[in-house]
Amino acid sequence: MADVFTSAGEALVADIIDGTTSVPANWYVGWGTGADTADKTDTTLSTEATEARVITTDSQPSADVNRFTGTITADGTKTITNAGILSASTGGTLLLFSDFSGVALNASDSIQFQFDLTWS
Repeated sequence: MADVFTSAGEALVADIIDGTTSVPANWYVGWGTGADTADKTDTTLSTEATEARVITTDSQPSADVNRFTGTITADGTKTITNAGILSASTGGTLLLFSDFSGVALNASDSIQFQFDLTWS
C-alpha cells in the first residue's frame, strides 16, 4: 500500500501553513469498495463504503513523518479496495489516498490503517 499525497491535500497543507485556513479539529480515515488507482489528482475515495469515517490517532514517529492510524469495522459483507485520510467526517479534503488488492470482509471484521506522510 503506497500512500499518495494528493494535490488537494498539498493545497490544504499550504493553506494551513500560510494561515488561510485552520488545521482540522480531527483527521478521519475512510474506506471504499471501488476500483481505482490512487493518483495525485484524486479528491474522493473510490465508491466510499457505508461505514462512518473514524477519527485517526495522530503521531510523529520521526522528525519528518506524520502518522495517521485508524480502525474501521465492517457493517456487512464487502471487499475494501482503497482508503484515505480526510479532513472531515463527511466531505472534506482527501489528504492521503491509497489503493490495494481487495480485502474481503464479513460483518464485524475490521482493518487498521496506518498512513505515513513523509516530508522529504
